[in-house]
Amino acid sequence: MNPWVEIKFDCLPLRCIRRMDIPMDASPSYRQRCQRIKSALEKHGSHNAYFLYNALCAYHLTNSTAEGTIQFRFEGTVLTDSEDCKAKSCDLVLVELETETCDWLTDPVVQWFAETVPRSVIVEFDRYITAGDLEKTKERVQQIEAASDRSGGFVGMYL
Repeated sequence: MNPWVEIKFDCLPLRCIRRMDIPMDASPSYRQRCQRIKSALEKHGSHNAYFLYNALCAYHLTNSTAEGTIQFRFEGTVLTDSEDCKAKSCDLVLVELETETCDWLTDPVVQWFAETVPRSVIVEFDRYITAGDLEKTKERVQQIEAASDRSGGFVGMYL
């Protein structure tokens, strides 16, 4: 059975950010993302904080791929407990309707689903942790940092 709620995201552990400078030749969208990451660091710190980006949340309201889907894009920070075993809260700075295939959709319904996205993200992040994906993300970041340190190269904010 296909999931009723489908969530996809890239995850950046904020503890891996060692440099705050943004490359001079960064594209405007990359520069904006770096600014949002800086803001997340200032607001939440780096310990047990994970920045989610390139993120989508789709709600499937019917058993059809042709109609009944509401999809939001989102971006923000998930905070976990001290052992990184469970998501405690979610601070999304962006939740925006991306697409929909519901000709019966109204503004109050869109607003209600937008308010539901953070709750859905917390549940999905717990599944992400349980599946071991958080550990894989941390290992991948450590490998990138080690390669950068060895080469003396500039990786910016490691994105």
